[in-house]
Amino acid sequence: MSVTTTETQTGSAPITAETILSLFPDIDTSGEALEGHDEEQIRLMDEVCIVTDENDMPIGTASKKLCHLNTNIDKGLLHRAFSVFLFNDKNELLLQQRASEKITFPDMWTNTCCSHPLHMASETGSNLEDSVLGVKNAARRKLEHELGIKKEQVPLEDFHFLTRIHYKAPSDGKWGEHEIDYILFIKANVDLNPSPNEVRDVQYVSAEKLKQLFEDPSLKFTPWFKLICNSMLFEWWASLDTGLDKYKNEQEIRRM
Repeated sequence: MSVTTTETQTGSAPITAETILSLFPDIDTSGEALEGHDEEQIRLMDEVCIVTDENDMPIGTASKKLCHLNTNIDKGLLHRAFSVFLFNDKNELLLQQRASEKITFPDMWTNTCCSHPLHMASETGSNLEDSVLGVKNAARRKLEHELGIKKEQVPLEDFHFLTRIHYKAPSDGKWGEHEIDYILFIKANVDLNPSPNEVRDVQYVSAEKLKQLFEDPSLKFTPWFKLICNSMLFEWWASLDTGLDKYKNEQEIRRM
């Protein structure tokens, strides 16, 4: 068992190592699912994610691999994530196509950057304010890792937290997602130097262009991106320069 836990008060009873083990007594820790995959992507599967309850309270930690195996997702294992939507000064959204080497959702188009805050002091929080700060720090780290965007081009204070989305989606028979996803908007002109191990392609799109891409049957999009687009993205996008404040810092978690 490589899931670790912290004692966190949620509801009337604390969640402890003993109760989490009763929820996940036979959690899948085998390495077979990683056989044949890219060496660097396998290494990244050892990163430690923040395991939460359905109210986004941290209850422990688990490797990225454990969090994304469908056998564990089916038992309810849930972790914290973020999705960055970066717009240039023309209000065009930067999309990325995930690299073929990616273990989950390879070759799919998605928003600018999608990843996870890790179990480290600068990226963890047990209340919403601290958690938002943590995912903003994680977003800056991953924008540089995946797209080569220097941190000084995406200052912490320029990120806008909108809401959290709780969703579950399979990638294939072995892998999937079960996340509480923090939605971050930022408007910045940036220099790109994508990592080929992370990103296959990039493009900036207008809202109308994105709608046209959705009509192209040859293109595949990540499930979380389609969920966000089908719910609120275009309304948020239209308010990017005037009126975004009314969408920011939503307290309730949206359930998809």
